Amino acid sequence: MVADQPPGYDSSLGERCRVMDMSADEVPVWKKGADEYPAPLRVVGPGAVFVEHRLKSPQVAESAYIAPTAVLAGDVTVGPHSRVLFGAVITAEGGSVEIGANCVIMENAVIRGVPNQDMRIGDNVLVGPHTHLTGCVIEGDTRIATGAVVFNGARIETGAEVEFHAVVYVNTVVPAGMAVPMGWFAGGQPAELVPPDDWDRIRAIMGPLDYPGTVFGVGAREAPMPDVARRYARGLALHHNDHIIPDYGHTPSRDG
Repeated sequence: MVADQPPGYDSSLGERCRVMDMSADEVPVWKKGADEYPAPLRVVGPGAVFVEHRLKSPQVAESAYIAPTAVLAGDVTVGPHSRVLFGAVITAEGGSVEIGANCVIMENAVIRGVPNQDMRIGDNVLVGPHTHLTGCVIEGDTRIATGAVVFNGARIETGAEVEFHAVVYVNTVVPAGMAVPMGWFAGGQPAELVPPDDWDRIRAIMGPLDYPGTVFGVGAREAPMPDVARRYARGLALHHNDHIIPDYGHTPSRDG
């Protein structure tokens, strides 16, 4: 038995091959104290980066898993049985990030908490690769598909879906049961769905939703882009005080 493996862990080639041949339905469910399969060695894959930011550290349920090369920074919570895959970045930039139970955050997704806007993902949510979620609420039981973007202040109600490369604009509510089609724009409360070639209609919807005020805290004509960029850079300078948490410091939170 390898020294850092828990009692009863079988590292033999035969056992590893058996695991490789399992179907998804055969993979055992986490059971504390069960004898029939080993407890995971750790909830965090070697090489995953946990960052203390603004004096807050990520909290991950003991049955969750964070893959190597994923990054979690600041006031981030990952719930029971959730998975964060390779290259995903979950960062609390002045606002917390809460991810519920049985969620899958796939490769290279970016999830960002921002001041004054919740970043919350409910239970049973699949977030596709290269998806961007900022300061929004995903209520649960849904799929946010590859390359989709959900902006600040938006809400995706339970069971609604956002398809490949669709855009949900700031302060938009996508009602339960609605699906934003592939590549389409959703804006308004409730959301109006607009095809990507109807730029005039998209612009008309965008105006009242106040992107500059919602994202940057400025009026539409109040500050030129150089001022906005400088303000953003000053806020991000707080990362100078970050601390990388070593692997041995990743203490899992108890499953609720």
